Amino acid sequence: MLSRRQFFQMSGAGLLVPPTLLDTQDGAHIFRIGVIADSHIIDDFYRGPEGNEEDTWTIFQTTKRLTTARARLNALTPALDRVFLVGDYFHDYSSADLDFYFTNTTRIDHAKTLTDGFTMPVHVGFGNHDYAVPKVSREAAHELFRRKLGVAPYYAIDHRGFRFIHLNNFLGTTWEPGHARYDKSKGSLGETQLTWLDAQLAERLPTFLFVHYPLQVIADREVADLDLKHLLRKHAGTVQRVISGHWHRWVDAGTEFGPPHLVISSTRYDEDA
Repeated sequence: MLSRRQFFQMSGAGLLVPPTLLDTQDGAHIFRIGVIADSHIIDDFYRGPEGNEEDTWTIFQTTKRLTTARARLNALTPALDRVFLVGDYFHDYSSADLDFYFTNTTRIDHAKTLTDGFTMPVHVGFGNHDYAVPKVSREAAHELFRRKLGVAPYYAIDHRGFRFIHLNNFLGTTWEPGHARYDKSKGSLGETQLTWLDAQLAERLPTFLFVHYPLQVIADREVADLDLKHLLRKHAGTVQRVISGHWHRWVDAGTEFGPPHLVISSTRYDEDA
């Protein structure tokens, strides 16, 4: 089994942006980011159990483990500029009624309190447990994220000449109840988001992409020949790395789809992830 240090040495992963893209004569162009995933925060309304004994035990450790991860990231020197959380921010929905989340203190409030304690901005993306399709519509989930967190379903952040994009692989037909391609084990982005991403990447800023599902389980040919993998190959010179979560383990997924693709572990299971 590899240690984390050995894994990162082998995969080339890390928190420092690629030095080949920087003017190394000017330290002002160097910056550091943190990336975490799958925090799965719960609240007092959680009932469970999960699918097995370990999953049930770990779900009650999520607040403690994200707190520990936060302390470690906050303590890094030099400090991180930003942190990106690649989905499954909280764990499922305690009610299908949107008003419930504004009359009770719930897991989304707990998750926000935890990430507000970071000393740098934290940018959150959507995971499968941040939805509850079909019990809660995607539109209702988006409204909740907008009103509680000020977070859009997908978005871009520019920082020191780089672009960081949180994609959402739950907006296509694989997450549309009643559609022939409905299958929540598969991700899809939808035509509107794919067109938006193509335009973002066409600006040719060096870009990091965050998407919750690993590329291996994201659908091909969503709209004719247009899909995420097609865009990655089209813009391979622009996309520096794709980072996913969901699998709750470290996987160096290589360059099968063009840019380097890294799947990262979960703070739910390991506060040092």
